[in-house]
Amino acid sequence: MDFADLITTPMLDGVILHSPFHEPIDGTLCITGHHLILSTRKDNVQELWLLIQAIDSVEKKQISGSVQNGGTIILKCKDFRHLQLDIANTCDYHNVFTSLERLSNLQKPELSYAFFYRPMYTILEDGFTLFRPEMEFAKLIAGDEWRISHINKNYTVCKTYSSVLIVPKCIDDNTLVTAASFREGGRFPVLSYRHDNGAILLRSSQPLVTNNNKRSRADEKILNAILGLNKKGYIIDTRSPNFVSHCKSKGGGTELNGHYSQWKKIFKNLDKLVKCDGSLLDNFSKLIEACSDKSISIDKWLSRLGISNWLTHIQNILSTACLVAQCLDKDGASVLVHGSSGLDATLLVTSIAQVILNPDCRTVRGLQALIEREWLQAGHPFQTRHAKFCYSNSRTKNQQPTFLLFLDCIHQLHNQFPSSFEFTTQLLIIIFENSYYSNFGTFVGDSEFDRQELKISEGTTSLWSYLNRPDVMTNFLNPIYEPNKAAIWPSIAPVSLVLWNELYLRWIIDQKYQKSAMLKVQHLIQQDKDLRSNVIRMRRQLIDLQKELQSLYLEIEEGILDRN
Repeated sequence: MDFADLITTPMLDGVILHSPFHEPIDGTLCITGHHLILSTRKDNVQELWLLIQAIDSVEKKQISGSVQNGGTIILKCKDFRHLQLDIANTCDYHNVFTSLERLSNLQKPELSYAFFYRPMYTILEDGFTLFRPEMEFAKLIAGDEWRISHINKNYTVCKTYSSVLIVPKCIDDNTLVTAASFREGGRFPVLSYRHDNGAILLRSSQPLVTNNNKRSRADEKILNAILGLNKKGYIIDTRSPNFVSHCKSKGGGTELNGHYSQWKKIFKNLDKLVKCDGSLLDNFSKLIEACSDKSISIDKWLSRLGISNWLTHIQNILSTACLVAQCLDKDGASVLVHGSSGLDATLLVTSIAQVILNPDCRTVRGLQALIEREWLQAGHPFQTRHAKFCYSNSRTKNQQPTFLLFLDCIHQLHNQFPSSFEFTTQLLIIIFENSYYSNFGTFVGDSEFDRQELKISEGTTSLWSYLNRPDVMTNFLNPIYEPNKAAIWPSIAPVSLVLWNELYLRWIIDQKYQKSAMLKVQHLIQQDKDLRSNVIRMRRQLIDLQKELQSLYLEIEEGILDRN
């Protein structure tokens, strides 16, 4: 397909751009296959370069009166920015609207800009190969309990799992295949994390017990192999009992107590995150609508914030993740987490539990590795979930901001433990943006299988390759970071949870003063570090000088004794 066929008016003069915190700009609009560009000849006025994939909704408002009056196009973007284009001529106005509507609704991932982007810098390391399972679990597979399985190398056992899986050494591949047939989508229990005390975190999808109460000895064998003899574990089902009954009537269900006697089952009501019925995105839309309404009173604002249930979802996720973390850390018990498909709520809970327990996940590379393990390699369908966002009228029930919930939960932990994270929340914002629209191929596709089919590693650049460049990463390092090897146990009381102003309100409230203050704080902290470094250096010099003086005194004393 030729992008030129979709663009009716590629260039247009006299377009007026209205954007947050800037005066209107009169300039030339240029539409390419992937970008909307507005430039002007005025000095000190920055050009607008907008990736068309970032546009979630294109709306038009024609000026009443003469057919020559043109109209206004409103662009609502996936980064919460609203842009307005005023176009004087009606024909041009309709042509630009049609072009942007077509380009912002392209369905094929291979048409995204990631396949056309060519970095102008040297790639120092390939982000696509940084966090392979063989490397991430190298210490585990060097022992006697775990091994690498390539049973899914052609993605025939489970299309949403990666080609390399870490499984118990005592479980053969035939058992894995049989167990996969008992779990929805073939997602049999796999290793997610091993805690320092040896407790294991597993994840899977729901068992297909149906109303006939089917069992799978292969599935039971895998789970019992994790525990060993005379040990107990927990199954955290992220669904309510009522929803489990509904799933059972459709062929799913939950583990039967009689066949999993070593496992204690706990139900958590994260149904809205499990159902994928579009309600989560509807909740988020209500939050953003409230954030965008500057005219409402404080009472209405708080009411609409409560109606959105966004912070309630965060509270429920943190509560469940803390429960999992306590089972692993305090009880030393292994845990299996699953909902229905194991693609949304399950990944939220297992990944946040690891941020709570594992200090490595609170570093830059550790966070990248966590996203690779628990989201990309675990088959979270980014292409489907992020096709549309909160402004689009054409969004479907398959679109929901599960991954944004994950990032917001980390933001809550960061807010309560600001010095325990190597990175600032700006890194979370960059990752959020790139998960919805990007120059990079990291989040393209719904699974590793899709990315292999699309040849992502050959035709695109990794986001991690860009972020890990020293000149880029320094912008996201936390100046007050102090490595903390202990677990961080957050408060989940409503009063402890905060709205992510830095993200949701950044185009509503100008944050230049907060940014300026943060830069001053960073400068002062750097000065303090430099001063401490100088003091340490001076102390070392003083110690060296004292040693030289002592040596000199000894030489003088020896010389006096020799004379006598």
